[in-house]
Amino acid sequence: MNKLPSLKDLYDGSVELAKENDLNILLNQEPKVQWIKDHPIAKGVKYIPIEVVEYLLTVIFIHWSVEVKNIQVIANSVVVTLRLHYRNPIDGEMRWQDGIGACPIQTAKDASATDFTQVKSDAVMKAAPAAESYAIKDAAEKLGKLFGKDLNRKDALGYTALGNKFDMASPEQLNYIDVLRYKTTIPEDQLDVLYDEMNTKGVTSTRAAEIINMLEMNLDHTTPDLSTQQSINQTLNFKIQD
Repeated sequence: MNKLPSLKDLYDGSVELAKENDLNILLNQEPKVQWIKDHPIAKGVKYIPIEVVEYLLTVIFIHWSVEVKNIQVIANSVVVTLRLHYRNPIDGEMRWQDGIGACPIQTAKDASATDFTQVKSDAVMKAAPAAESYAIKDAAEKLGKLFGKDLNRKDALGYTALGNKFDMASPEQLNYIDVLRYKTTIPEDQLDVLYDEMNTKGVTSTRAAEIINMLEMNLDHTTPDLSTQQSINQTLNFKIQD
């Protein structure tokens, strides 16, 4: 039987490393920038499309399925509740997460949203699958940040402590992050958030590796190669001269 960690262990990061935490760390990596889209209706809201979510579920868990628990109409929307089943790749056991999604039933132009005499002929046919997709995404988000868990939260807790790696980032890592900043296609406002995190809180070696990985996944390949320390130093010197 596994020993339950104490509150002190959780606070100081001395939780014993377990394979299960390796999966948790993976699931709580930042999603690729290209996966994140602006919501077409809700201003300032980000989301990850269902096709990306389904791709991640397949690649990480291989075996997963959806069990629809209930479909009902609430107000003018189709509401779907379901259970997302997936096989844990660490122990092979089946796990699940519940999700809920809703989509409004379209009515004719200028008609009241609750005027069901003006419902479009294909409204339910469109609303039901859309509500199911929202429910799948809602369930998947609970698995971790990779699926969009903290996408629209201003404050989010990092999960690197699960790996029990609290050594601080090395100067080489921090220098490399500075270099990558000039090669990445990530928007400047998102880079400012990363640098604010690094400057105000400091980052562990593990967190720095996460940032480097994210920057490397979004490189602008039209700029010079940064694969060697010499080219890194050259780029840094060039920026200092600027």
